[in-house]
Amino acid sequence: MTQPTRIADCMRKKPLTIRRDVNLVEAIEMLVDHRLTGVTVVDDTGRPVGVLSELDCIQAVLTTIYNDGDPELSLVHEAMTADINSCGPEDNIVEVAQDMLRTRQRRRPVIEGGRLVGQVSSSNILWALMEHSRRKVSRQRVS
Repeated sequence: MTQPTRIADCMRKKPLTIRRDVNLVEAIEMLVDHRLTGVTVVDDTGRPVGVLSELDCIQAVLTTIYNDGDPELSLVHEAMTADINSCGPEDNIVEVAQDMLRTRQRRRPVIEGGRLVGQVSSSNILWALMEHSRRKVSRQRVS
């Protein structure tokens, strides 16, 4: 099988981000309002410092409630995953897809030179793989 394409061809180029010092409830509202499963967390200079997923939010809220705390007082950096699994714009989507399956993560920040240049989700990769399959079938019919 020929390799379909690179991440730059299917990534979202201007993804929503959130700063690490934002209130967690505000971050949850953003995820819900934009129907996102996660978002890249950036510092004051715009550099990626983590990822905040829906599951991170659920865990943080449950922990806060269990400890009789107030979720309104939690901040993004307290709930985010600081260990970023990222990819680059020139990375192959098949390799990224395989790693996403292995780690069970549905989205990846796309980083180049330490800066966030995009984001790729499992649905972006699925679309690109399907487009590749369609083109391959079309070429076979023409032959």
